[in-house]
Amino acid sequence: MSQKKQPATQGKIRINLALQGGGAHGAFTWGALDRLLQEDDIEICAISGTSAGALNGAALKAGMVAGGAEGARENLEWLWMQVAGVPDLDGTGWMAPFGVGALSQALEYSWPVAMADAISNVTSPYSYGPFYRNSLTDIVAKFDYDKVCNSVIPYLHICATRVRNGKIKVFSGAEISADAIMASACLPTLFKAVEIYDPQTKRIEAFWDGGYTGNPALFPFFDDRCPDDIVIININPLVREDLPITPKQIQNRINEISFNSSLLRELRAIDFVQRLLDEGAVEEHRMSRVRVHMIADDDLMEQLSVATKTIPNAAVIAKLKDAGTRAAERFLTEHKDKIGKKNSVDLREMFA
Repeated sequence: MSQKKQPATQGKIRINLALQGGGAHGAFTWGALDRLLQEDDIEICAISGTSAGALNGAALKAGMVAGGAEGARENLEWLWMQVAGVPDLDGTGWMAPFGVGALSQALEYSWPVAMADAISNVTSPYSYGPFYRNSLTDIVAKFDYDKVCNSVIPYLHICATRVRNGKIKVFSGAEISADAIMASACLPTLFKAVEIYDPQTKRIEAFWDGGYTGNPALFPFFDDRCPDDIVIININPLVREDLPITPKQIQNRINEISFNSSLLRELRAIDFVQRLLDEGAVEEHRMSRVRVHMIADDDLMEQLSVATKTIPNAAVIAKLKDAGTRAAERFLTEHKDKIGKKNSVDLREMFA
């Protein structure tokens, strides 16, 4: 971790964004990003995203290049209207009396979801033959990749997992393509692996969802061009108080634990370096003092199920977006003044 960092733009608070994957729950990240983009003194320098985080990152980057912060906000809204399959979210107002937990349960126990779940447990995406289709294809193809891959800030990194050796692959700059984003969001029980030529291994590799190895990866931020502050937008709850007992609940919690494990490993490494610096075991100029912040709402995410991840519902997306906006507002009110100075999360408590 080199400590030579680019100086901040005059009057700007510089941050990196780490955007988790979690299917349609990525609408929470949309809300948080929308709020952060309204802060004139915050400069987003780099983004690392996985799955839904990759889509959010690509939409933000392309919009930022085209029209600054307002362009990014507009592009994120366009993305989620595509995911929701509606022109706007105004038509979901009639469902306002229903809590997001109730909507999630209604989806989870509906017969179409139950049937789809049963089929996915006994068939492979490779069994569908000519009927196979990845539902993200049309959306991802509409991104402007000249802007997504542009070399200006925010630098964008997309995480995927090599099926062959189980290692992480980070696509950056000109490497980012529609296939790279599809690979980052490729859940193997739903989609066929995405095959891409990997110059790192010099062969065509099959890729699955990046959440298995980096949700998202933080190491791309250990770069001289990036600031020391990482803001993680977390949509996979670290804690669930209730014991999962149904097959769906158990599988969902397994996925949450595995998708959080890679992030926690990197946070442990950051905490270890911080302790070495605090104890004087390493000189300050030899290592960067990376500062970690988090925007999350575990209480909300505990109410949601795997159904609301995989079945985009305009009403749930609207509520998640609002929740993300509120969570970002709380973060800015309580912790904005810590950016550039110290962690706003207790890393050691997270590992206890």
